[in-house]
Amino acid sequence: MKVGIIGFGKTGKAVASVLLESQKTKLQWVVRRSHRLEHRSVPEFFGVESQEPGLIYSKEEYSAAELFRKFPVDAVIDFSSEEGIDYYGEAAADCGVAIVSAISNYPKTTLRRLHKLSKRTVVMHSPNITVGINFLLLAAKILQTIAPHTDVEIVEEHFKKKKEVSGTAKIIARTLGLEETEIKSVRAGGIIGVHEILFGFPYQTVRLKHESITREAFGNGVLFAVENLKGKPKGFYSMEDLLLPYFKLHSGAVC
Repeated sequence: MKVGIIGFGKTGKAVASVLLESQKTKLQWVVRRSHRLEHRSVPEFFGVESQEPGLIYSKEEYSAAELFRKFPVDAVIDFSSEEGIDYYGEAAADCGVAIVSAISNYPKTTLRRLHKLSKRTVVMHSPNITVGINFLLLAAKILQTIAPHTDVEIVEEHFKKKKEVSGTAKIIARTLGLEETEIKSVRAGGIIGVHEILFGFPYQTVRLKHESITREAFGNGVLFAVENLKGKPKGFYSMEDLLLPYFKLHSGAVC
């Protein structure tokens, strides 16, 4: 599958490195706001050998329509900003290019726009596209359904200088119907990110925990998404939609 990336910040770079290593994707190009690194190739930037072009362009050099026409892709991966969709959204829908957005904080108007675009192409949005966090969310929802009156606590841990409450923790709270003010935050050292959901039963405790080791985890999530979006009809998808089929386990009969 040919893919392009919008955004080349810390996370975009980590995702690009994972896509380059994968045999399932071909990185065609990267688009960023800055002219810095323009026309360099991503493999050369990382100092690796690759047959994939992965050239870096600025948004001012090509319109999205020109980019899709000159360098066709099957999917565009967005790790840029809330405004990134303004650059490529309509052109992607016109060309039937799948949209995979990992922007964490879209305003409601932009989310409505994504749903509108999904009538013309495949659109997937995930505020945190790591497989681990989305598995944790889904498992937590299932457990909460099984035991709706269990005590639930959310704890998030991050590096010392992070001031605001984790956006992922807020998503967990909303998913489980809890107030964001109930989130417990820990700030220490250089912790990249830890999220834990504690279910307190009367006679037992269940802890669901996810720890980010490096930003490449987002790249693994992108690979999972593009692989599982193959052949999907036009529409709006979440990571939960892609993960749910894997929860249909078959239990063998024991004689």
